Amino acid sequence: MSVKTKDEFKNLIEEIKSQDGYREPIGFGIARVDLGQLNTDKVLQATFPVVNWNENFGSSAIFTKALELSSVKVDFSASEFVAEIDENFVKNAKDMFAPYIEEAKGDAHKNVQLIIWLEKLLASGSFKIVFIFEDTNPASVESVYLKLYALSLGKAKLRTLNLDGAFGLLTNVAWVDGVLPIELDFLRANEIELKLSGKYPNIVSVDKFPRFLQHVIPADNTRILDSSKVRMGAQLAGGTTVMPGASYINFNAGTEGPVMVEGRISSSAIVKSGADVGGGASILGVLSGTNGNPISIGENTLLGANSVTGIPVGDACIIDAGVAILEGTKIKVSKAELDKINEVNGTNLDGEFFKGLELAGLNGVHFRVDSKNGSVVAFRSQREVKLNSELH
Repeated sequence: MSVKTKDEFKNLIEEIKSQDGYREPIGFGIARVDLGQLNTDKVLQATFPVVNWNENFGSSAIFTKALELSSVKVDFSASEFVAEIDENFVKNAKDMFAPYIEEAKGDAHKNVQLIIWLEKLLASGSFKIVFIFEDTNPASVESVYLKLYALSLGKAKLRTLNLDGAFGLLTNVAWVDGVLPIELDFLRANEIELKLSGKYPNIVSVDKFPRFLQHVIPADNTRILDSSKVRMGAQLAGGTTVMPGASYINFNAGTEGPVMVEGRISSSAIVKSGADVGGGASILGVLSGTNGNPISIGENTLLGANSVTGIPVGDACIIDAGVAILEGTKIKVSKAELDKINEVNGTNLDGEFFKGLELAGLNGVHFRVDSKNGSVVAFRSQREVKLNSELH
């Protein structure tokens, strides 16, 4: 189908969208899929050079039509749809994108650029198109990766996408520097030959998730000093620094501004701008001690070295080094300090002892251990936490 002008292109889009049952996807993209070396029907990884999330609906209509012209009918009634693409799909898409071919450079018309490159590279691998119509449990490896991309690229907010069942869909594989992921079964089947020939790979990890930096180019002012410390599906705002050592950021977790990370940000945990996660500090995730309650760490908050946080913490707070604040932790607050905390938060807390959960999300609180008796105490914080602007 040849389209010569932009007006014809726009009319075609409207025609496609007017078809009975047509639905716009919440996310779509074309991925290179890496298949198993032994189990060649098993998808080990999906790499999306362009991710569309609640955007570029004209391109999704064109891709739908290109599939139709290649005798592939999109099932709009399903929560997601995945199909392999071929030369006919690429040719049809390029013909319909014709009015924009010359403009497709730099940041302009990324989906058109994608088709131009596919025309050159289609024979070099396996490529699939993925549409997600509903944010339900993912049903394919490809849709899991598309959602992980949406999170890591900041196109979807943390904790907003359904990833239930993702672990069951992904395969545990050997991740190798500069090489596609390798099936463990393949390594076992060929271990003798690979080792005797000196071709046994340098395996950097064995996991179901790849590393963040294997798929995502971070912002210029973001630093990740050890690639193993950030998992695909994490989200790092510009200005985030992830130091080596005890730091780690899991999938569906991350930062919302410049943050110093020297500790662990577990899955579902969010750290806001200006916060400092000290060396070895641990923010618990929904599967590690918070009774399913996701944790956010407020702006300009300091989590001291080796501290443990199991409740949401507000802005301008401090948890001293080595202190664990969990939902059930017994915390003593003097009346004078409680009055100050109530004043800054507009609350009416009353009493002397509180569980950690009762102080969750409050601003300007300093948690520490009384060195005289070992009890956990809280008082109105008098310190201002500031990151070094030269580092972030």
